[in-house]
Amino acid sequence: MSTPTILVTGASGMLGGAVAATLRDRGARVRAFQRRRAGIPGVEDVTGSLTDAEDVRRAVDGADAVIHLAAKVSISGPEHEYRAINIGGTENILAAMRSGGGGKLVNVSSPSVAHLGRAIEGLDATPADPGRARGPYSRTKAAAELLAMDADGRDGMLVTSVRPHIVWGPGDTQLVGRIVDRARRGRLPLLDQGMALIDTTYVTNAADAIVAAHDRIEDVHGESFVITNGEPRTVRDVFAGWCDAAGVPRPRITIPGSVGRLAGRVVERVWEIRPGHDEPPMTEFLAEQMSTAHWFDQRRTRTRLQWRPRVSMDEGNAHLAAWFAEHPVTA
Repeated sequence: MSTPTILVTGASGMLGGAVAATLRDRGARVRAFQRRRAGIPGVEDVTGSLTDAEDVRRAVDGADAVIHLAAKVSISGPEHEYRAINIGGTENILAAMRSGGGGKLVNVSSPSVAHLGRAIEGLDATPADPGRARGPYSRTKAAAELLAMDADGRDGMLVTSVRPHIVWGPGDTQLVGRIVDRARRGRLPLLDQGMALIDTTYVTNAADAIVAAHDRIEDVHGESFVITNGEPRTVRDVFAGWCDAAGVPRPRITIPGSVGRLAGRVVERVWEIRPGHDEPPMTEFLAEQMSTAHWFDQRRTRTRLQWRPRVSMDEGNAHLAAWFAEHPVTA
């Protein structure tokens, strides 16, 4: 039996890189596709744009399976950019796979595709809802998931979607890095005293679950799964663990959630007129995430994928502390 070729889009990111390395270590022939070289030893690099159909066709050509992680992930910016990358990019992946006779597609989505601004307490994966999802990222990822899942069972395609929730780990500049930096500068508020209960996912566990979805796709195609560590903690405790690992002060500022959401709306309007050089300090979506419970029932996910997280939250924080010991936070 020949060694399968698996394409991983977005392998230059923390999670995509972990998925590509996991597949490589199992003996698969792994190809990475993104704008810049991922530079993962033993992984073939194909560079190009997800919005360029010919670039995507070139990357997909000869692949037995695609694990699609590449996306525009942010909390601000014009919606047309999200649509071009998240929806248009997924359309290009599907078209390229169809032209090559189909194959297996693990579409990496987000629980935010079904987050409607209300608390999520112990639910399984509910349907993606682009009409009511909050913010341009969530709306476009919801539409992309529906496109991907609609392709399942057609033109030789098997498709499943996985939704890793708040993925973090050593070297994470997008989430942990921003939280730590704002805490260091005393600019990280806790909404409603940080008491909202949330799930998160250590990066190794998220990568393992995505690989498990690929392995089990003949049995689980057509299904969507939320992926978490299954260890709900308060926002206060999650932030405290990351700040302690980095050796920066824990956040002490607290504001009501309603005030945070109002401030987020105001900041978003200002950012539309005069965008800053970085992401805005607060948006309505971010305020909702920080003040609303979102934790999930993992029983179906673990049973259907035959997967369980192997790194606990506490072990993950210990790995994070070891990383920060070698990469200390500087002013």
